[in-house]
Amino acid sequence: MAATIVSVINQKGGTGKTTTTINLGSALQKLGKRVLLIDLDPQANLSYSLGITEPEHTLADVFTGQQNLVDILQDCNGLKVAPGTNDLVDVEISLVGQASREEFLQSMLQEIKGFDYVLIDCPPSLSLLTVNALTASQEVIIPLQMEVLTLQGLGQILNTVKQIKDTLNPKLRVKGIVVVMYDKRRKLSLEIEEYLQENVEEHIFDQRIRLNVKLAEAPSFGKSVIEYDPASNGAKDYLALAKEFLATK
Repeated sequence: MAATIVSVINQKGGTGKTTTTINLGSALQKLGKRVLLIDLDPQANLSYSLGITEPEHTLADVFTGQQNLVDILQDCNGLKVAPGTNDLVDVEISLVGQASREEFLQSMLQEIKGFDYVLIDCPPSLSLLTVNALTASQEVIIPLQMEVLTLQGLGQILNTVKQIKDTLNPKLRVKGIVVVMYDKRRKLSLEIEEYLQENVEEHIFDQRIRLNVKLAEAPSFGKSVIEYDPASNGAKDYLALAKEFLATK
């Protein structure tokens, strides 16, 4: 059975996108799923957060035809990772003039076998690399902070997903919105949560990812929070999210 490919997207930086990709992937792996993480962000924060600091080959080499995707994969505590690199900026520029420029990642992923889920950590922009990810994916996960400006950004993301669905990938759908960095003590959090429930048609996962210092500490040790501190609220929240993720059709 082919893997389910999921893009984790948000066009703002610092929104928990990479944290969600890593820890949802790690939680799914703990639940017995075979998971591949794709670091499509030129900042390569996912790779760094899992202790991959100087990979010999990266996704940029795959995009330029110098390597096959399967040959660059690295093992990180049971997860497989396709490392990112700042060279993806140059790759994106070179893609602009290519035919079928939106389908490069889709073609690359066709050679991948033996995974249940592929999670793609997208750049913090609605760029050509992000379009490649959405074209290759069946599902989208949107991490969302409880901040006013994120509501404006959410509309842009949903509009982009709709455009890709209408023009390039009719199978694409929003799996759900994940509320991250959640603090129920803040009045603003509760107000935005209420607004989402009343105004957003897309599925919102019941599990909230609470503010948790262990989530911030884990990348310093090259681990997911589930490996770093399985008793922490961060680990508990992402494990609960993974179970809900698997149960959500």
